Amino acid sequence: MINVTVAGATGRMGRRITALCIEHPGITLAGATERKGHEMVGKDIGVVVGAGETGVKLTDGIEEALDGTDVVIDFTSVGSTLRNLEAASEKGKAMVIGTTGFSREDLQRIQTLTRTIPCVMAPNMSVGINLLLQVLKDVAKVLGDDYDVEIIEAHHRMKKDAPSGTALKLAQVVAEALGRNLDEVAVYTRKGLIGERSRKEIGIQTVRAGDIVGEHTVMFGGMGERVEIIHRASSRDTFARGAIRAALWVHGRKPGLYDMLDVLGLR
Repeated sequence: MINVTVAGATGRMGRRITALCIEHPGITLAGATERKGHEMVGKDIGVVVGAGETGVKLTDGIEEALDGTDVVIDFTSVGSTLRNLEAASEKGKAMVIGTTGFSREDLQRIQTLTRTIPCVMAPNMSVGINLLLQVLKDVAKVLGDDYDVEIIEAHHRMKKDAPSGTALKLAQVVAEALGRNLDEVAVYTRKGLIGERSRKEIGIQTVRAGDIVGEHTVMFGGMGERVEIIHRASSRDTFARGAIRAALWVHGRKPGLYDMLDVLGLR
């Protein structure tokens, strides 16, 4: 049994993670946090997420919950996640981070802070996507430079960062398998008279519409055939269950930064 605190517990992902933590036989919900001034602060988080009374009150800061916590699960925002990671690092608490949109400087800061605590960080916690990351390496190597690569991602209208962290991770895996530098070959927009497509470029295109949970397509277009690998998430519970799996795995690990390939034993 491990004690888990969920940061951003009333958000779209936070609600499902919190509810599933309450149901999970191997987890005790130790805390739930939100931003200062949130209208739900002080209320029983189980009631807020529709899981019944738990005795755990929603707080407006993580510090209050850390003493009784083993692992913090955070799917909030860049600034909030970094602050929570700093607090967890000071207290020696493990973390699971599903937040995306970090800058290069943010990632360097995360590397530093996770030298003293174990942390799983991944742009997508679903088992399917992480299996796809493994498959893509082999597909890209076999198809090689004769096939054009395009990645299309679609999410709900409320998603703030673009492209998605998952799309960027998929692109990075393909680029590395093909021996390319993604910073040099990524193409994010096309408009006007752009000329012929270059052989090396990797297109990464974004769709934002309605309530799409998450869809990612990796297309390899050759002369006379096209190979498409598609992952569609129909429920946020897919990511929530992956985050819980990561929390159970990371507890008691050596300090360092891990990802879902470590959690799933795919590395």
